[in-house]
Amino acid sequence: MAAYADEFSKRGAKLLGFSCDSIQSHQDWIKDIEAYTPGCKVSYPIAADPTREIIKQLNMVDPDERDPNGNQLPSRALHIVGPDKKVKLSLLYSATTGRNMDEVLRVLDSLQKASKHKIATPVNWRQGDPVVISPNVSKEEAKQMFPQGYTTAQLPSNKDYLRFTNV
Repeated sequence: MAAYADEFSKRGAKLLGFSCDSIQSHQDWIKDIEAYTPGCKVSYPIAADPTREIIKQLNMVDPDERDPNGNQLPSRALHIVGPDKKVKLSLLYSATTGRNMDEVLRVLDSLQKASKHKIATPVNWRQGDPVVISPNVSKEEAKQMFPQGYTTAQLPSNKDYLRFTNV
Protein backbone atom coordinates (compact mmCIF):
# COMPACT_ATOMS: atom_id res chain seq x y z
CA MET A 1 0.00 0.00 0.00
CA ALA A 2 2.76 2.40 0.95
CA ALA A 3 4.44 1.93 -2.44
CA TYR A 4 1.20 3.08 -4.10
CA ALA A 5 0.44 5.98 -1.74
CA ASP A 6 1.28 8.60 -4.39
CA GLU A 7 -1.14 6.99 -6.85
CA PHE A 8 -3.94 7.13 -4.29
CA SER A 9 -3.06 10.73 -3.47
CA LYS A 10 -3.24 11.69 -7.19
CA ARG A 11 -6.80 10.39 -7.16
CA GLY A 12 -7.74 12.30 -3.99
CA ALA A 13 -8.02 9.06 -1.99
CA LYS A 14 -6.84 8.80 1.59
CA LEU A 15 -5.40 5.61 3.00
CA LEU A 16 -6.13 4.16 6.43
CA GLY A 17 -4.88 0.83 7.67
CA PHE A 18 -6.54 -1.41 10.25
CA SER A 19 -4.60 -4.11 12.01
CA CYS A 20 -5.21 -6.42 14.93
CA ASP A 21 -1.64 -5.83 16.07
CA SER A 22 -0.43 -3.50 18.82
CA ILE A 23 0.90 0.00 18.18
CA GLN A 24 4.45 -1.21 18.92
CA SER A 25 4.00 -4.00 16.42
CA HIS A 26 2.90 -1.40 13.83
CA GLN A 27 5.96 0.71 14.49
CA ASP A 28 8.22 -2.32 14.03
CA TRP A 29 6.27 -3.42 10.95
CA ILE A 30 6.58 0.04 9.37
CA LYS A 31 10.36 -0.11 9.81
CA ASP A 32 10.38 -3.50 8.05
CA ILE A 33 8.23 -2.23 5.16
CA GLU A 34 10.42 0.84 4.67
CA ALA A 35 13.61 -1.25 4.82
CA TYR A 36 12.25 -3.88 2.43
CA THR A 37 11.07 -1.27 -0.10
CA PRO A 38 13.79 1.41 -0.28
CA GLY A 39 12.42 4.91 -0.80
CA CYS A 40 8.98 3.83 0.39
CA LYS A 41 7.48 5.58 3.41
CA VAL A 42 4.35 4.58 5.30
CA SER A 43 2.69 7.98 5.47
CA TYR A 44 -0.87 6.95 6.31
CA PRO A 45 -2.33 6.11 9.72
CA ILE A 46 -2.71 2.52 10.88
CA ALA A 47 -5.33 1.90 13.55
CA ALA A 48 -4.60 -0.75 16.14
CA ASP A 49 -7.39 -3.21 16.91
CA PRO A 50 -5.79 -5.77 19.25
CA THR A 51 -9.22 -6.96 20.47
CA ARG A 52 -10.22 -7.62 16.83
CA GLU A 53 -13.61 -6.01 17.41
CA ILE A 54 -13.39 -3.59 14.48
CA ILE A 55 -11.96 -6.04 11.98
CA LYS A 56 -14.73 -8.52 12.83
CA GLN A 57 -17.40 -5.82 12.36
CA LEU A 58 -15.87 -4.90 9.00
CA ASN A 59 -15.67 -8.57 7.93
CA MET A 60 -11.89 -8.33 7.74
CA VAL A 61 -11.15 -11.84 9.00
CA ASP A 62 -10.36 -14.88 6.92
CA PRO A 63 -13.28 -17.32 7.05
CA ASP A 64 -10.97 -20.35 6.97
CA GLU A 65 -7.47 -19.55 8.23
CA ARG A 66 -6.87 -19.63 12.00
CA ASP A 67 -3.92 -18.98 14.30
CA PRO A 68 -2.67 -21.60 16.81
CA ASN A 69 -5.19 -20.27 19.38
CA GLY A 70 -8.13 -20.84 17.02
CA ASN A 71 -8.64 -17.14 16.25
CA GLN A 72 -9.53 -16.27 12.69
CA LEU A 73 -6.60 -14.68 10.91
CA PRO A 74 -7.04 -11.14 9.72
CA SER A 75 -7.67 -11.10 6.01
CA ARG A 76 -6.27 -8.73 3.49
CA ALA A 77 -9.54 -6.89 3.25
CA LEU A 78 -9.90 -3.65 1.41
CA HIS A 79 -12.78 -1.20 1.47
CA ILE A 80 -13.25 1.88 -0.67
CA VAL A 81 -15.46 4.43 1.05
CA GLY A 82 -16.90 7.27 -0.99
CA PRO A 83 -17.19 10.93 -0.04
CA ASP A 84 -20.73 10.12 1.13
CA LYS A 85 -19.16 7.77 3.73
CA LYS A 86 -20.76 4.72 2.10
CA VAL A 87 -18.79 1.60 1.19
CA LYS A 88 -18.41 1.54 -2.60
CA LEU A 89 -16.24 -1.57 -2.79
CA SER A 90 -15.31 -4.35 -0.44
CA LEU A 91 -12.70 -6.95 -1.34
CA LEU A 92 -11.75 -9.85 0.88
CA TYR A 93 -8.48 -11.52 0.03
CA SER A 94 -7.60 -14.59 2.06
CA ALA A 95 -4.86 -14.15 4.65
CA THR A 96 -2.60 -16.13 2.33
CA THR A 97 -3.07 -13.89 -0.74
CA GLY A 98 -1.72 -10.41 -1.36
CA ARG A 99 -3.77 -7.66 -2.94
CA ASN A 100 -3.43 -6.63 -6.57
CA MET A 101 -2.86 -2.88 -6.27
CA ASP A 102 -3.17 -2.28 -10.02
CA GLU A 103 -6.69 -3.74 -9.82
CA VAL A 104 -7.52 -1.62 -6.76
CA LEU A 105 -6.43 1.53 -8.61
CA ARG A 106 -8.41 0.43 -11.69
CA VAL A 107 -11.54 0.02 -9.58
CA LEU A 108 -10.97 3.36 -7.84
CA ASP A 109 -10.65 5.06 -11.24
CA SER A 110 -13.86 3.37 -12.40
CA LEU A 111 -15.78 4.34 -9.26
CA GLN A 112 -14.65 7.95 -9.49
CA LYS A 113 -15.55 8.20 -13.18
CA ALA A 114 -18.96 6.60 -12.60
CA SER A 115 -19.70 9.03 -9.77
CA LYS A 116 -19.11 11.99 -12.11
CA HIS A 117 -20.88 10.64 -15.20
CA LYS A 118 -23.80 8.30 -15.73
CA ILE A 119 -21.58 5.49 -16.97
CA ALA A 120 -20.33 2.03 -16.15
CA THR A 121 -17.00 0.50 -17.06
CA PRO A 122 -16.85 -2.79 -18.95
CA VAL A 123 -14.81 -5.83 -18.02
CA ASN A 124 -11.05 -5.20 -17.88
CA TRP A 125 -11.60 -1.45 -18.43
CA ARG A 126 -8.54 0.77 -18.08
CA GLN A 127 -8.27 4.55 -17.85
CA GLY A 128 -8.74 5.96 -21.36
CA ASP A 129 -10.81 3.02 -22.63
CA PRO A 130 -14.41 3.59 -23.74
CA VAL A 131 -17.11 3.45 -21.07
CA VAL A 132 -20.74 2.36 -21.26
CA ILE A 133 -23.46 4.98 -20.98
CA SER A 134 -25.97 3.96 -18.33
CA PRO A 135 -29.11 2.38 -19.83
CA ASN A 136 -31.29 4.81 -17.84
CA VAL A 137 -29.88 7.75 -19.85
CA SER A 138 -32.21 8.54 -22.76
CA LYS A 139 -30.89 9.17 -26.27
CA GLU A 140 -31.62 12.89 -25.86
CA GLU A 141 -29.79 13.03 -22.51
CA ALA A 142 -26.86 11.07 -23.97
CA LYS A 143 -26.49 13.61 -26.80
CA GLN A 144 -26.34 16.45 -24.24
CA MET A 145 -24.16 14.65 -21.70
CA PHE A 146 -21.72 13.24 -24.25
CA PRO A 147 -21.37 15.85 -27.02
CA GLN A 148 -18.30 14.01 -28.31
CA GLY A 149 -20.75 11.31 -29.39
CA TYR A 150 -21.10 7.61 -28.76
CA THR A 151 -21.34 4.35 -30.62
CA THR A 152 -23.99 1.72 -30.16
CA ALA A 153 -23.08 -1.96 -30.11
CA GLN A 154 -24.76 -4.09 -32.74
CA LEU A 155 -26.57 -6.73 -30.69
CA PRO A 156 -28.58 -9.76 -31.84
CA SER A 157 -31.57 -8.37 -29.92
CA ASN A 158 -31.39 -5.11 -31.92
CA LYS A 159 -31.65 -3.25 -28.62
CA ASP A 160 -29.52 -0.13 -28.35
CA TYR A 161 -28.79 -0.10 -24.62
CA LEU A 162 -25.06 -0.82 -25.00
CA ARG A 163 -23.65 2.61 -25.91
CA PHE A 164 -19.93 3.38 -25.69
CA THR A 165 -18.25 6.75 -25.29
CA ASN A 166 -15.07 8.29 -23.90
CA VAL A 167 -15.02 10.59 -20.89
